[in-house]
Amino acid sequence: MLPRALWLYCLAAVHTLAQSTVSSLSLSSASNGAIVLSGTNSFTDDNILPTGSRVTYVSYGSQRTISSTASNPAATSASNATASGTASTTSSPRGTTQAVALLAGSVGLITQSIINGTVTLGANTTAASASASASSTTSTVLNTQPCNNYPELCERKYSNITEVCAHNSPFVKAGNAASNQNLPVLNQLNDGIRMLQGQTHFENNTLFYCHTSCSLLNAGTMEAYLATVASWVRTHPYDVVTILIGNADFIGVGNYTAPIQASGLGPYLYEPPYIPMKLNDWPTLSEMILTQKRVVLFMDYNADQTTVPYIFDEFSQLWETPFSPTNVSFPCNTQRPPGLDRNQSLERMYMANHNLNAEINFLGASLLLPNTAQINQTNAVSGFSSLGLMANTCTTDWNRPPNFLLVDFYDVGNGSVFEVAAQHNNVTYNRPCCGVATSAAPSPFTTPSLLAASMAALAALAALL
Repeated sequence: MLPRALWLYCLAAVHTLAQSTVSSLSLSSASNGAIVLSGTNSFTDDNILPTGSRVTYVSYGSQRTISSTASNPAATSASNATASGTASTTSSPRGTTQAVALLAGSVGLITQSIINGTVTLGANTTAASASASASSTTSTVLNTQPCNNYPELCERKYSNITEVCAHNSPFVKAGNAASNQNLPVLNQLNDGIRMLQGQTHFENNTLFYCHTSCSLLNAGTMEAYLATVASWVRTHPYDVVTILIGNADFIGVGNYTAPIQASGLGPYLYEPPYIPMKLNDWPTLSEMILTQKRVVLFMDYNADQTTVPYIFDEFSQLWETPFSPTNVSFPCNTQRPPGLDRNQSLERMYMANHNLNAEINFLGASLLLPNTAQINQTNAVSGFSSLGLMANTCTTDWNRPPNFLLVDFYDVGNGSVFEVAAQHNNVTYNRPCCGVATSAAPSPFTTPSLLAASMAALAALAALL
């Protein structure tokens, strides 16, 4: 008989990929101590590409202009900045210091002052312009403040930067087979993650971050998670963060506004001047930092930007490579949205899905599990099946690097995923990585041999049934 712990582990692995439609699946203990698993084979794998009448993709016949100035940092800084400049403030735990020159470039000279913990950013485009015209030999002010960890990125468009995305960022629970990350969101952000993806479910009129079902892995309310992110954003005024919401229950976008606003993210949400945003429409990081509109929020399904403009419809502005890949060669072709031609693809940002899955068969169903047996190579800088190789392939295929690199267990590799992103941003990665888990208990996926053990155990379970 299989050990109880392994039975429970295997069941969790199965549930990770089985939708709640498997209503007859249950676990019970017999009087002799044996574990009894009963159920049907009506599994719905949550890692399989969503299909059906509820799955729709927005297609815009033309681009719509929202406003020539509203939420457009470039327009705002150019038209409103004077000798005293525009300013935005945010709280910071740091102490009082003198004003210093920071971001210099297309938005002019931005200064920072920190007084009693309040960070003030001010633009002085008029002064910067006058200084530049006074003498052709005047030295250019060099940026002294990193944007998203690198000064070189400040003058780059948001759409011209490669960032690492934490796949299922909230799902961090030691001992739970449904986890996709080892470290919680604050560690993720501190280590350099700048895109956070997660799957939401609507339970009892409340949005939760749950993996497939809230009975399997419930990471808490969406509001609580976003409040943690908002607290980090508030104290890191030179960082731009992207959040990708998985609308697993295909509910209306209006259900998301209350928890988003209650979390404290509202003041930082970027609203677009155009719908949809094409590749070259996006502002630079320094422009977003000046206005403090530093959080970009995407939703995969049922976004409606005419109703809620700050929740971007993902697939009209961002395409993805194959979903839940099992192919270790990681092809860089478009999958979502379906039917997108090459010219349209070139006008949008894109995300490389590099979270390798292993396929197993159980109860007549094909299930996908994170392939942690190969996670070190999957997250590596070079070599077959590596993140580095996929990023290179994508760059060759599309003449530009991916905007986002989606990975599981980003910390495995001691920063290798960030090194890949840095290479494609033409910067040098030299930061320490990665944070320490808050619990000493090992993640179920930190030991590669557990995947092989669970697959063997699942095969044994199937034989017993």
